[in-house]
Amino acid sequence: MRMNRIASTFALFALAAGLAGCTTRDPGALAEHDPFEPFNRSVFNFTQKADKYVLKPVAKGYVAVVPEPARDGIHNALTNLNEPVTLGNDILQGNVTGAGKTVARVVINSTVGVGGLIDVAGKIGIPDETQDLGVTLGKYGLPEGPYLFLPFLGPAPPRDAIGDVGDIFMDPFLYVRFPGRHTLIYVRQGAGIIDMRAQALDQLDQIERTSVDFYATTRSLYRQSRNAKINGSTPQSPQNLPSF
Repeated sequence: MRMNRIASTFALFALAAGLAGCTTRDPGALAEHDPFEPFNRSVFNFTQKADKYVLKPVAKGYVAVVPEPARDGIHNALTNLNEPVTLGNDILQGNVTGAGKTVARVVINSTVGVGGLIDVAGKIGIPDETQDLGVTLGKYGLPEGPYLFLPFLGPAPPRDAIGDVGDIFMDPFLYVRFPGRHTLIYVRQGAGIIDMRAQALDQLDQIERTSVDFYATTRSLYRQSRNAKINGSTPQSPQNLPSF
């Protein structure tokens, strides 16, 4: 339920605030603007174990059992459900062209695309350009803040964590009431997690194999991805890194 996600996020903010006395003086960590590196690494290691024994096997089973066309349809439908959040951020960014494209994507994919299962808009040259409030705040000049890696949320520096909460309030499903709403929300959240992990199976394996320090690599790639979206450039490295 989204209200539970909001409460969990604020609880984690309180946890982050409690870390004020747990900073490191390691020059390398401070140079990376990662004053909570010991805490972050411990959470990262816990997350890796949870992924290894739970999420990754589920994602691999999903890929093995569900045919690729069906997986693509689920991914497209999830993307379509998130378009209102992208639209809200397009508007906040003053991106009239982006907002127009997002509206076109919603209309085309929700109708011709059978409720978003088929990305017809992408096929005719209107690709998905997902936006979020963390990116919007970055475009307005708000700095990232100290790097944080939080349980079950993944990378969540203050700017992006605040953005995650704001994006929740932009989602129409927070306000619309209809029979089966809660079930749909739970299914959407679960499918989104599995879809995100399945999309990155090979990529994350490759990054882990080739990384001397997997934590430092994911931190770097996360920042490259966020900075590229904020600056409107293309990242030089793979960075489709899901937040588990």
